[in-house]
Amino acid sequence: MSTTTRIALKALAISASSLALMHTAPAMAQVEEIIVTAQKVEENVQDVPIAITAVGGDRLEQAVVFNLETISTVIPSVTFRKGTTSANSAIVMRGVGTITFSVAAEPSVSTVVDGVVLSRSGQAFIDLVDIERLEVLRGPQGTLFGRNASAGLVNIVSKGGTDTFEAQASADWFEGDEYRLRAAISGPIAENLSARLTGFYGSYDGNITNINGGRNEQVNGYERYGVRGIVDYDDGGNEVRLIADYYRANDDCCADVTGVSRGAVLDAELNLPGGSAQGEDQRFINHNLITETRDRQWSLTGTGDFDISDTHTLSVVLGYRNWFNEELREGDFLPRAIVGTGELHDEGVVQTEQVSAEIRIASDHTKPFFYQAGAFAWQSDNTQDFTRRNITCASSTLPVAASGARPCNIADTVNTIFPTATSRSDVRSTNYALFTQATYRLTEKLALTGGLRYTWDDLQFTHTRAPAVNATNGLPATGPGTNGNPAGGTIASGGNGTNTSRGSTNTGNLSGKAVIQFEPTDDILLYGSFTRGYKGPAFNVFFNHTGPVNAVPIDEELSDSFEIGVKSQFWDRRVQLNVAAFSVEYDGFQANNFITLNGAVVSNLTNAGTVQSEGFEADLVVAPIDGLNLRASAAYADARVKEFNPDPRNNAPDARNGTRLPLAPEFVYTLGGDYTADLGPAMLYLNTDYRHTSSQFSDLGEAGPIDPYGIWNASVGFSDSDDNYRVTFHVRNITDDSYVLLNVSAGQRLQIPRDADRYFGVSLRARM
Repeated sequence: MSTTTRIALKALAISASSLALMHTAPAMAQVEEIIVTAQKVEENVQDVPIAITAVGGDRLEQAVVFNLETISTVIPSVTFRKGTTSANSAIVMRGVGTITFSVAAEPSVSTVVDGVVLSRSGQAFIDLVDIERLEVLRGPQGTLFGRNASAGLVNIVSKGGTDTFEAQASADWFEGDEYRLRAAISGPIAENLSARLTGFYGSYDGNITNINGGRNEQVNGYERYGVRGIVDYDDGGNEVRLIADYYRANDDCCADVTGVSRGAVLDAELNLPGGSAQGEDQRFINHNLITETRDRQWSLTGTGDFDISDTHTLSVVLGYRNWFNEELREGDFLPRAIVGTGELHDEGVVQTEQVSAEIRIASDHTKPFFYQAGAFAWQSDNTQDFTRRNITCASSTLPVAASGARPCNIADTVNTIFPTATSRSDVRSTNYALFTQATYRLTEKLALTGGLRYTWDDLQFTHTRAPAVNATNGLPATGPGTNGNPAGGTIASGGNGTNTSRGSTNTGNLSGKAVIQFEPTDDILLYGSFTRGYKGPAFNVFFNHTGPVNAVPIDEELSDSFEIGVKSQFWDRRVQLNVAAFSVEYDGFQANNFITLNGAVVSNLTNAGTVQSEGFEADLVVAPIDGLNLRASAAYADARVKEFNPDPRNNAPDARNGTRLPLAPEFVYTLGGDYTADLGPAMLYLNTDYRHTSSQFSDLGEAGPIDPYGIWNASVGFSDSDDNYRVTFHVRNITDDSYVLLNVSAGQRLQIPRDADRYFGVSLRARM
């Protein structure tokens, strides 16, 4: 019997035992019913044969989940990978996700916002403001959602217009001068026509202190603001929604801190309070360039559902999104260039423009046989301009500093050189698909579902970069993270000898799913499924891209997923227990393979080979009495490399087989609850959550270990009897348990999140 089968049987046994222990009692409270669109139609989440977690907007606000960066607070099977910029950040689900700097690669976990599939994960890391609900679909979701959902999908649904006038405003303050303001107004504007307007602003100084030049400046903070307008038309048979939004972010984030000794001289150069070897407790840097990221995004979305007969609905989703991302990055993490250790500073701009269209027809899903069929078209144009600037010197005319280092003399252009290079990448990705899914209820208790999707992918790029030169005289010069090869590669190495590299590839794929579900009672759903997931091909297009190796297409990523689960409610629906066990194998897994180029760590995207993720997930909600909700969830995922493909440039043997995937903690669990009490003239709100994350690694090959940690949060709130005015007091990370999100170069580069320290806050809300 396989490990996965044993886990599944244990999970089902737990569910059955729980059923036996519970007995019928007078109805006093019930677990909240949540309606989702995980299968493109409105259904109770308990009726969907998919491992899915749905969280309402009020719950997100209660848990202080302002954006996807903190999504793991409420959903344990999801990990967020924080990069120095949102363009390099990613979502990991069940231990699997795409971590890459290439602009010609897509995520394995897809993000859908109001029906529109996003081109890159970074586009989704905007603030979650005025959200109706957040749906996390675990495992491949390629049949209905299609575009790059080989590991899972995050579906974000916004609140729309209302039939009566509503207005709400809220303000949050947290220690460290973190402020957030949000306001929304909605209501009818004509017969069958309503609208909603939402605006927000937030700022934060940061949790890291930069001591460079005696400034003691707080960094790793942000300033973000935006507005969204929604117009809804509903005449009872036809629904149309138009959405326009604008978002902007100016973050001085995210600087890597030094957590280990870099040697006596470099430690003295940094001169950090408490020293360099503080590990996850480090909160100081000494950087002469502030790492920053700036985002600007606007979008237009149009959706419509039209009753074309008594039994069929035609749906249309049209989307346009425009995203601009700029980063300034400190790459040497020192205050200056010294003899033997050069300076590395980066500046990059990514611009993405995407258009998409989907048309779908669906029959009445309340009938014994119902189906959906549709067509999908999508195009994304990505452009990246990237410049790397170095300062290096083998000797210097300046005297030795107090640190014992000899600084480079930047006025001496003979002994000090300034290697620099600029690249430009143009990438076009096109995707077309036809899909269908049908369900046949053989009896009232037994149903079969099947789905197919055929996808055409076309990917092409042009990348231009001349060999690095000395900025002072234009002569060839190389430095940290820069090389002397043109983008097209040298003729001796099989390249074209020019500064331009081009490539294209196209792929067709048939993916799909098969599901069997059995409902012995109205409150129990048992299901088993097989799903074939697909993620399109890629190219390793980044600053140091060099042909011909990097011009070879990276094959598509295929996933085969087996899943069994039970969704159950009992004790007069005061208890809800959902359990799923899974085994997913990814063939041609696209992953970063880190290498060193002239002393700097750079990434090399490759088909890493075959990886496998096996485990289970369980979600329990109990509402024993009116006003009290108790929550517990657990996610176990053993995500490992099954067979690794070594770097094709040297074909050296590799010992990564059997190692765990990066950012894939084996076990994560959450415990929490909330209680609402009527005090007569006032209402009391109590909430608490604890999340434990086991050990994990930052990179392939079990490099960059991250220690386990647990975060405990709590809040207490008071409102008037009608909840029109509410004040809530928060304490985050009660036990002050420090942790890191990323560990690169054996502790020389650590990402320290905001929640790694205890802090307090207060929220005010008014509505009418």
